[in-house]
Amino acid sequence: MLFKEIEFITTLSGYACSHCNAQYLCAMLKIAFLSAFCSVALQVSAQDDEMHAWGKVLDATTHKGIEAHIRYSSMPTGSINGRFIDSTFSFPIFGVVKYQITAEAKGYNPRTVILDPNDVDDRKKVTLNIVLTPSGEAIRLSHLIFAQGKAIIEPQSHQELNEVVQMMKDNLKIVVQLEGHTDNLGNVKANMKLSQKRVDAVKKYLVSKGISKNRVKTKAFGGSHLLTTEMTVEARNANRRVEMRILKSE
Repeated sequence: MLFKEIEFITTLSGYACSHCNAQYLCAMLKIAFLSAFCSVALQVSAQDDEMHAWGKVLDATTHKGIEAHIRYSSMPTGSINGRFIDSTFSFPIFGVVKYQITAEAKGYNPRTVILDPNDVDDRKKVTLNIVLTPSGEAIRLSHLIFAQGKAIIEPQSHQELNEVVQMMKDNLKIVVQLEGHTDNLGNVKANMKLSQKRVDAVKKYLVSKGISKNRVKTKAFGGSHLLTTEMTVEARNANRRVEMRILKSE
């Protein structure tokens, strides 16, 4: 019966009906129906297009969840923001702006990551886990890439370095030490020099983004601190790295 009444109202000519002489009332009924229909359609469409960020906070060694203070905000204004105390997080993301997410837990180094909506999957979800290292331990900048045998930072490294920048801007008390390492092949002095040039290049990048040079220390180790003594390509790549140690955070 309801659908017949709706059909009747929406096909009225001149907003009149044979059972009612109140043309104005019929017109208002039609407008109200159309408005309600459009509102529902827009809500359904918005739900279909809505994206969500989702992730876990994990221990770097055990890969188990860590309860942490988690906060997120849209970049660069922070107009969209929120907080959690949990080992997981989830929140809606809007538009194409990036979000910074920071996790802090007792006994661990704080960590900030940057979430990019362009990384959304076919389920309208952007998944990004935050891995925390125990306080005092070095944090490996695992996505930092240099040109072969040089101290030139490749563009694909900027995302991770920008996360360091955001972390240091959020906490102005943080002081870090960048530690450069190479493998143990080749000339010892040349390796030491290369590792120093690479940490200097990272420091230069951070300073160019507004971080005080006094908050960024550097130290070169060359090939003296190997993660593994295996002679495979994977092992050599693992040994060639830059790590970051948080010297002060409060």
